[in-house]
Amino acid sequence: MKITRFTLINTFLGLLLISIFSLLITSCNKDNSVQNQEMTDNQYIQSVITGGYNTGNTVEDNLSAQEIKDLDNGGAVKDNDNGPDNIIDSLYKWGRKVVDVNIHYDISTSGDTMYTVNVTRTITGYYVIIGYSGGTIDSVHKPYTEVFYRTVIFRRVDRTNHPYLNWRVYQVSNLDGGTTSPQVGTSQVQITKIEVYNSTGTILYTFNGPDFQNQLYTTMRFGGSGIPSFNKGEQLTVKVYTTSQMADTDYVAFHWARNTFGFHRVPFVLESQTGMGPFERVYTKTFSIYQNHLTGCFNSFISASTHESLYNDDPSKFASDEVGIPYKILN
Repeated sequence: MKITRFTLINTFLGLLLISIFSLLITSCNKDNSVQNQEMTDNQYIQSVITGGYNTGNTVEDNLSAQEIKDLDNGGAVKDNDNGPDNIIDSLYKWGRKVVDVNIHYDISTSGDTMYTVNVTRTITGYYVIIGYSGGTIDSVHKPYTEVFYRTVIFRRVDRTNHPYLNWRVYQVSNLDGGTTSPQVGTSQVQITKIEVYNSTGTILYTFNGPDFQNQLYTTMRFGGSGIPSFNKGEQLTVKVYTTSQMADTDYVAFHWARNTFGFHRVPFVLESQTGMGPFERVYTKTFSIYQNHLTGCFNSFISASTHESLYNDDPSKFASDEVGIPYKILN
């Protein structure tokens, strides 16, 4: 058979069309955690909590999926502060390394229009602490287990055969958690209230504990005010109220999400103390949000750790109570 130019062109075009069609079929059949049409409602909702909506940090719906990324230091890091390094004999760097995460879902329904999911994340790993002892730098790894609680409520937005078209996050709560090993954090120190003020001293937000996961935010998609929102460069003063069993002052710090310039952490300063044990303490810090902070929705964390958690090289001495507060950077 004689092969002409016309035959070759037709053959090439035919193969090209087949290739394009195959790519389209592959794309449509791609297994996406939030668009898998074979999922049940429960499976889909769990996939959103663990994997988000594949829209990055731009919406409040993804906060639960970002928890570990926003929490994990990846190892020891220095505090971000305008003052000198914290001296112990002296503490140089410290931070959390997440090794494993286990998630448990407790799901309840309200008719067929609402899903309430109480999420429990059990995190295991170790704290890396680097400091100077007798003038010599040394390090210690302290294995730990932490448990965090958050409530996420989904609301129906449509009625189709595809769960990913039917449900979106309606409300999301703060995170509440702390160490369960080597020591139970709340048995040593507990955060009871957090206040956020603007530069004029006007209070912007109050977060009441000790069960911080009971405070819910209605997402803007459903007409709510959404999670706490701030602007780049905005000056804030944060006050943290604690109840402590320890005579030594606890180490309280504010943790930012990891972004363009890495992980951020600012230590608080003890403002006042009352009581003879337990001790009622107030910590405060004034700071400005970085101009280079990414826009979008993130999880911040405030931790209260006992003094010996970071200044004692005994791995059995670590107790920390933590509160995760979602926030949004507008511009």
